[in-house]
Amino acid sequence: MIELRPFESLGSANHGWLDAHHHFSFAGYHDPERVHWGDLRVWNDDTIAPGTGFPPHPHRDMEIITYVREGAITHEDNLGNKGRTEAGDVQVMSAGSGVRHSEYNREDVTTRIFQIWIIPESQGGDPFWGAKPFPKGDRSGRFVTLASGFGDDADALPIRSRSRVLGATLKAGESVTYRLGDKRSAYLVPATGQVRVENVTAKARDGVAIAQVESFTVTAIEDSEIVLVDAA
Repeated sequence: MIELRPFESLGSANHGWLDAHHHFSFAGYHDPERVHWGDLRVWNDDTIAPGTGFPPHPHRDMEIITYVREGAITHEDNLGNKGRTEAGDVQVMSAGSGVRHSEYNREDVTTRIFQIWIIPESQGGDPFWGAKPFPKGDRSGRFVTLASGFGDDADALPIRSRSRVLGATLKAGESVTYRLGDKRSAYLVPATGQVRVENVTAKARDGVAIAQVESFTVTAIEDSEIVLVDAA
């Protein structure tokens, strides 16, 4: 099963400083057909105006991955963590038993992010935060694991879920095949460009929901930057 979810069909809310588009039910947007995809619970496509952001607020029992597409995001939390994550980099916050944090665009340019929430394997545990650069050149023509709950993904940021977040950059005409397994679910979004997933064509910011397949091939129609979640 491979289903296209066009960007124009997503839920949305424009708060002025924040223009948010929701691949899954979130806040005031609810679609009973789009509540989650396996353990993938949230995929928000957020555009944040310069000098604005999310003031301090709490989370618990969720793995929150932020993929920065343009600009940068600055994180602070009540554990004393503080960091700036810029385009091409990834940050992970494992909320565990509870954490309070803020996320601000302290740049003088617009910041665009994908914020991805994944349901953890178990509740509780000490919260933690981490960030890491993932150069796009290292992802050329292949998927690189950015965050993972599997111990053999040693170079990825850790999450408490048997899931992976991956990124790839493909030049027009390039293809990459991903082995999923028919008991897992995948969700793919081109951050830029246009791709074909088997016989389904997706443009930038469209979602592609994938399940019940052993593997699938992604072919770039244009130079493309791709983010993929492989979830239990």
